[in-house]
Amino acid sequence: MLQGKTILIGVSGGIAAYKAAEVVSRLRKCGAETHVVMTESATKFIAPLTLRILSANPVHLEMFEEPKLWNVAHIALAEQADAALVVPATANILAKMAIGLADDFLSTVLLAMRKQIFVAPAMNHAMYHHPATQENLACLRKRNVRTIGPAAGFQACGTEGDGRMSEPQEIVEQVMEYFSAAKCLKGKKALVTAGGTQEPLDPVRYLGNRSSGIMGYAVAQALQEAGAETTLVSAPTSIEVPAGVRPVSVTTALEMFEAVMERFAETDIIVKAAAVADYRPVDISGQKIKKQKSNLHLELISNPDILEQIGQRKTHQFLVGFAAETENLLKYAQEKMNRKNVDLLVANDVTKPGAGFGSSTNIVSFLFRDGKRIDWPKMPKIEIARQLVHEIAVMMGLEKKEE
Repeated sequence: MLQGKTILIGVSGGIAAYKAAEVVSRLRKCGAETHVVMTESATKFIAPLTLRILSANPVHLEMFEEPKLWNVAHIALAEQADAALVVPATANILAKMAIGLADDFLSTVLLAMRKQIFVAPAMNHAMYHHPATQENLACLRKRNVRTIGPAAGFQACGTEGDGRMSEPQEIVEQVMEYFSAAKCLKGKKALVTAGGTQEPLDPVRYLGNRSSGIMGYAVAQALQEAGAETTLVSAPTSIEVPAGVRPVSVTTALEMFEAVMERFAETDIIVKAAAVADYRPVDISGQKIKKQKSNLHLELISNPDILEQIGQRKTHQFLVGFAAETENLLKYAQEKMNRKNVDLLVANDVTKPGAGFGSSTNIVSFLFRDGKRIDWPKMPKIEIARQLVHEIAVMMGLEKKEE
């Protein structure tokens, strides 16, 4: 339940605004205190009086109306709220949030929020799939804004497709799930590896791979959200380290091995999401290797298998591995799981559209030691990471399994 929680509900101007009434009602029935902020356009679809009665609090409409609180209203609301929920989240409000525009009460209070923000997108199918909207959503997800939906079906404009706002029951359930799972890993220490290691050939060149590190960074964020004290051992990437996560920068496989093993004994959860080079050059040139007319021959030596080493040595640690394959996904993933003694393995076929390197989405399967498998459709990597953390918490007996 949501006893003691304060939820800020933003209502923007779309036909789905009428559903905000049920969202507010359900949140209050779950014990939450609700404060509603409406855009001017939203008032064309639903009367503020309706939401004022359902929320049992004044509805905020204008930036410069007579203050209802002693403090600056938008700052006060942002500070007292435990989370914000935008229902519906139109393409317009999503764009404002993405660029940090604050030209009305709702966009201003969202810019001042430092707690979790949820958005329930609702718009025409074509508007939802417009590159600008998708880029704005991707930007917001990187900032830890959680998206709920959208759903697919018949739309008010007469078209069919995804873009409908999710139903109020689903929206409220996701908010409740967030608060119930928010600190399920409190007191646990987690370590995540991410990115692709680089093995130098000379001062200019290296052997590497296509890993962007997005998945590993998402897992670190999800573990931090769940209350775990999280360390991120990362090969070079251009991604910002999630707030609260302790970064450890490495370059080569040997450096990553040393960083992981140094922290191994005191860690409770280890997620090996990095793409670690299997081999490194025997000799590293001190100067740039000049181009020759003849072929260049490199002698390579094996790097330590970090996941296998941890699997052999683990005592109380919960170990998660990743398997990125291009063929025979489940066969190779199962073999890797058994060979490296992991507790849970995340497998994905990197040749599938939306599941390759550098993508903000992924298509994965979770493999368990008892033979169970969960196949996930294409989802944002941060949502996959949160599902992974949920499974970890369940298997560690720290969270109840959903029925």
